[in-house]
Amino acid sequence: MIFFKLFWVFTKIGIFGFGGGYAMLSLIQEEVVENNHWMSKEEFTDLVAISQMTPGPIGINTSTYAGYSALKYAGYSPTISVLGALVATIALCLPSFIMISVISYFFLKFRSNKYFAYAMIGIRPLSIALIAYAALSLTNNQNFIDLLSPILFIIAFICSVKFKLHPILILAVAAIVGLLVY
Repeated sequence: MIFFKLFWVFTKIGIFGFGGGYAMLSLIQEEVVENNHWMSKEEFTDLVAISQMTPGPIGINTSTYAGYSALKYAGYSPTISVLGALVATIALCLPSFIMISVISYFFLKFRSNKYFAYAMIGIRPLSIALIAYAALSLTNNQNFIDLLSPILFIIAFICSVKFKLHPILILAVAAIVGLLVY
């Protein structure tokens, strides 16, 4: 039964997770932490940090571990928990695979349609809102937002957009500032 629930939960996330992995984080957190209690909020925060450090898309990395964790906390062996990771990963990717297959088939027909173009333009702000919500929902006692964090974000954003600085340089400077200040 838990395999079906896991498949259903991550299929829903795959369907409604517009905007990529970061936009999916708030949906994954709601389902995994709030609705199904497969892990605590602190564990989820750690999971996001680990998922960012490991190679691959963050949404897939997060769902893989969440699937493993769901079965592990349900009392299954590590071997069976790996199947939970596989089910969650496939369930997350399947809707996107189906949608992209269908969209790519019909894209040439609708590319010049103004309503299709309006729909694509409308999805962009939604993706930004989901990413912002994911960032805010990850704040807890361990990683509170102070006054310096938004200032660093704004400076990094300006350096990236206006001055076209390389992201690695921005990350290195932000890391040094973080080490000095915190």
